Amino acid sequence: MTSLPPSTEHVRAVTEAYLARHPDERGYLTMLFAALVGADDPTSRKTFPAHVTCSAILINGERHVLHILHKASGKLLAPGGHNEPSDQLLRDAALRELHEEAGIPPSAVVPLAGHEDIPLDIDVHAIDANPSKNEPAHHHVDFRWAFHLGADHAVTLQEEEVDGYQWRPFATTASPTVRAKLAQLT
Repeated sequence: MTSLPPSTEHVRAVTEAYLARHPDERGYLTMLFAALVGADDPTSRKTFPAHVTCSAILINGERHVLHILHKASGKLLAPGGHNEPSDQLLRDAALRELHEEAGIPPSAVVPLAGHEDIPLDIDVHAIDANPSKNEPAHHHVDFRWAFHLGADHAVTLQEEEVDGYQWRPFATTASPTVRAKLAQLT
């Protein structure tokens, strides 16, 4: 049986559930809506000018967020990346990336209460052209899924893509939009 990536209908349903909580962000997601009405798979890394990616916002018992140092960008970011055909749901892509990049399996995390099926944040950011991959400049629409580290589990980095990691307090989380949403948590 062949796995299918998250369907356009799934992406649209998750987006609408998110926007029910954050209606003021609808205008910010115009590139996503354009991708959803296009003929191409919105989760494919070959869909331009924008496609969907997924990240895992992992919160430990001290209310710190895991950041990994990505070799490709040199930036401290949440574990995440492109969807793969085996990812049936957007959340699955975030969990797979967390496991691949930081060695933390899905069994060691629990979705943030109230965010089991709705991302904590959706961010749109520009990506530079990458001629070696034949990719023009484009945008990622990053669905950021929040999880608690349910079991104490060591971070084991994927050394091909990741150079290091930090646990950062909510107030110093790299993404301003994630930082703002974490500040609202009780």
